[in-house]
Amino acid sequence: VSVRSSASMVIRKLPSEVTDLHHPSWSRQVTFVLKHYCHLHLNGNVSQSNTMHMKLTTLFYPSGFMPSDTARHHRAVILTVLKEALEQAGLKPADIDCVAYTKGPGMGAPLVTVALVARTVAQLWGKPLLGVNHCIGHIEMGRLITKANNPTVLYVSGGNTQVIAYSERRYRIFGETIDIAVGNCLDRFARVIKISNDPSPGYNIEQMAKRGSQYVELPYTVKGMDVSFSGILSYIEEVSHKMLSSGQCAAEDLCFSLQETLFSMLVEITERAMAHCGSQEVLIVGGVGCNLRLQEMMGVMCKERGAKLFATDERFCIDNGAMIAQAGWEMFRSGQVTELEDSWITQRYRTDEVEVTWRD
Repeated sequence: VSVRSSASMVIRKLPSEVTDLHHPSWSRQVTFVLKHYCHLHLNGNVSQSNTMHMKLTTLFYPSGFMPSDTARHHRAVILTVLKEALEQAGLKPADIDCVAYTKGPGMGAPLVTVALVARTVAQLWGKPLLGVNHCIGHIEMGRLITKANNPTVLYVSGGNTQVIAYSERRYRIFGETIDIAVGNCLDRFARVIKISNDPSPGYNIEQMAKRGSQYVELPYTVKGMDVSFSGILSYIEEVSHKMLSSGQCAAEDLCFSLQETLFSMLVEITERAMAHCGSQEVLIVGGVGCNLRLQEMMGVMCKERGAKLFATDERFCIDNGAMIAQAGWEMFRSGQVTELEDSWITQRYRTDEVEVTWRD
């Protein structure tokens, strides 16, 4: 769930086109998208013209988002957002071609809420339904925004850490975390040393790391193309209080050391996957992907290999409904439809389970 919004409307348009949504050159194929949010999309690229419902007072917790409260918030605002999205886009239900929603992975309660509304809207409007994989949404949004051709993908977020490459109609996972995700590690580290969640733990760690200068050696666990972060977190939980209270290092030094260690591991497994696939492109996606230090370190590796790095800013890295719209659009235009009886959700929906029918 995005920290900044829990409901929004996004209009998709061709990158080179004008901003007038009623320009005659626009395609009239429109997708209504649900991903813990509400969205309308026109065939083409993404414009961040959003209708947002921000309720940080009810959804913001020091320990993170609560699934039941998040779902309750979605139920409270989703119909209002749907109405506002249609009004702002100047569209009617008759203009919509299909309805897409997040099938998973994610928190169960919000996913169930969104799937229920998506089914209802699809049946009321008589539109095809599309269940989208959250991870695929990140990849397709990244490919759309950066114009990366066939990159090795590093997908890093609060719930996932994967190195991915496309082959034979699947996004194949070449390496991943064997325990917790890198974003989870960062968030829990922030709680251990009491770093604020406002606007997000990862952002605050990144800013504090810029002021750190002393490197504290931390566990470094890479196994082939897989990584482990739980040992780092356990070590920090054990020693951080003593180190900080004794003056051995500052909180900024721990932030600096953690970033350098985690990101070095990620760069290593990405480079290994590139060598295996013969790839000359890297695309970083997911919420952690907007970290500029990670992008810098990955850029150094790519430069040494004569490769290209593709990354986006927080508008497209952090979870957003536009990415579900983009993946849903790709599915729709390639002929996919999710039958009503198959429109369930799954909290564990792997990237490599999806048949990618829209790529050669």
